[in-house]
Amino acid sequence: MMDLCIKEGEIIMTQPIPMKQSRTIQTHLVLPPDINTMETIFGGKVLSYIDEIAAITAMKHCKNTVVTASIDSVDFLSSARVGDCLELESVVSSTGRTSMEIYVRVHSTNLLTGETKLTTESFLTFVAIDANGKPTPVPGIVAETEDEIRLYESGPARREHRKQRLQMKH
Repeated sequence: MMDLCIKEGEIIMTQPIPMKQSRTIQTHLVLPPDINTMETIFGGKVLSYIDEIAAITAMKHCKNTVVTASIDSVDFLSSARVGDCLELESVVSSTGRTSMEIYVRVHSTNLLTGETKLTTESFLTFVAIDANGKPTPVPGIVAETEDEIRLYESGPARREHRKQRLQMKH
């Protein structure tokens, strides 16, 4: 099924893209400058990694420049320490006309023991922009695996929650 987008008065047909094509993985080693007084990684450092991988994921999907519109949720579930390896994995989980919701999951692994744990989950929204800095249409997505389908089907509820949150600010 093709999506129809209207851009500058013309109708553009876009083919939805499988979610797996946007999947991005990054690995980081937690080093001494990355930790706080609790000797765990700074939350802000993790947020920086999350924003970076989400932007890469969004650009891979839409083949365009993107800007962060919002960090919708960040759940810090456990911590990482010096010497741990952080593995971030992200995917486009939902799309609007010009926006993309990106899901990012962060695991930490103690490289000496092999223990792995989920440390952070996050949803961010990015907007594709054209050469003039104006929002531009993005392709839809196709969910194929059970996890992808679950993320995709829960997207409208998250979008509604974002809209309600924005309305409360005005």
